[in-house]
Amino acid sequence: MTTINDSVQVNVPVHTVYNQWTQFEDFPRFMNGVEEVIQLDDKRLHWRGEIWGKDVEWDSEITKQVPDQLIEWRSTGGLAHSGFVEFRPVSEDQTQVAVRIDYEPEGFAQNVGSAVGAASSHLHSGLRHFKEFIESRGKETGAWRGSINE
Repeated sequence: MTTINDSVQVNVPVHTVYNQWTQFEDFPRFMNGVEEVIQLDDKRLHWRGEIWGKDVEWDSEITKQVPDQLIEWRSTGGLAHSGFVEFRPVSEDQTQVAVRIDYEPEGFAQNVGSAVGAASSHLHSGLRHFKEFIESRGKETGAWRGSINE
């Protein structure tokens, strides 16, 4: 199992950052390698993307969601992984977004990519693009404020 962690400080309030993160179908607008996200219901998502030059699809399930604080997930099909994202207010207009992903590299390319830090670099880039996306807008594209406890 491989674990990657990264965080970014975003210059918008925590509720705006959290609300945007819950708009999973917007992830292709800022997350490299994510081509499509279909939200099947409040807990289940279907993802399509490209990882290390390979087209992949996977399903995930949100296992815990606390507004303005935390979203945890795990894959239920396809690419095996789990993780969480935490939202921490730094000030009234600043939020720390911290992500942890645990995954099992599959095949030669993913094992080599993992060994040289490609996944970590990919996450870092995605968080920076998210920061640029939400700061340039100044407001979220939508929101889901429900809670999930498995």
